Amino acid sequence: MSPRVDGWRRALALCGAVVLLDQVTKAIVDSALAPAERVDLVLGFQLTDVRNRGVAFGLLGDGGTAVLVITIAALVLIVGYFAFNPTRGGLWVPVGLLTGGALGNLADRVRADAVVDFIDPPLWPAFNVADVAIVAGIVALLWIHGPALAGSAEPPAAPRGPSGAAPER
Repeated sequence: MSPRVDGWRRALALCGAVVLLDQVTKAIVDSALAPAERVDLVLGFQLTDVRNRGVAFGLLGDGGTAVLVITIAALVLIVGYFAFNPTRGGLWVPVGLLTGGALGNLADRVRADAVVDFIDPPLWPAFNVADVAIVAGIVALLWIHGPALAGSAEPPAAPRGPSGAAPER
């Protein structure tokens, strides 16, 4: 199998796994809890059933179509970027996580006009599996592109001696 096809296969498999896990956990929460019901877990975490009509932290809460357009645009950008770089080492991981998370939350928006959030830590807004995948995808993307973002896309050159030649070993 070509590296190009292998990258796409891996990204799609991870995307599918994220969407499946996200939608299954949301369905369990939806069937087990009443809206806004809270169940204490450990370390101040709670399990709850909260509906978020906005994006991260409830921003654009009344965004409606704008939120859908932003989500679809982000999906197009990440898939388009991957289309030109499917063989870049490990890029399939952030692409799979980001697209899976975005599609999981997009499915909620289309179906119910809001995203189901259910993991509620202390001092932080509630979130879900798709949100975790999106954050992990961003971290993975930064990890992969870290050297390029820091301005050192290529490894440093070997040290040179006084004559400008590389020292002998």
